Amino acid sequence: MKIRAALLVAPVLLGLGACGDQFALPGGQNAYPSKNVSVMSRTWAVRQVSDAPVVYRATRDMNNLNPFGPPARPRPVQASAAISQATGCRVLGNTMYENISGQFFAQVQCPAAPAS
Repeated sequence: MKIRAALLVAPVLLGLGACGDQFALPGGQNAYPSKNVSVMSRTWAVRQVSDAPVVYRATRDMNNLNPFGPPARPRPVQASAAISQATGCRVLGNTMYENISGQFFAQVQCPAAPAS
């Protein structure tokens, strides 16, 4: 009788899934709350995804694929404006990229706080 490798691996993977919370990042899922902003009549969700360097992710709400919505605008321009509006910082254009899911990622540069 032969035992298949898949049958041996499945219990190990299930065991790792049961103890997966010990590998979670500090702060859990709400470490970086999402902020919704409206840019050019479109809703964007902006969320910080990294501390160093400070990187933000912008995801556009598809508005239920409404064909009668406002005219299309270039999405990189909208994403840059959404991140700027949500953070109050300047988006570094040369760091912006889009993944296959249509989410934009970019680093920001915030003005230095005035010395008191």
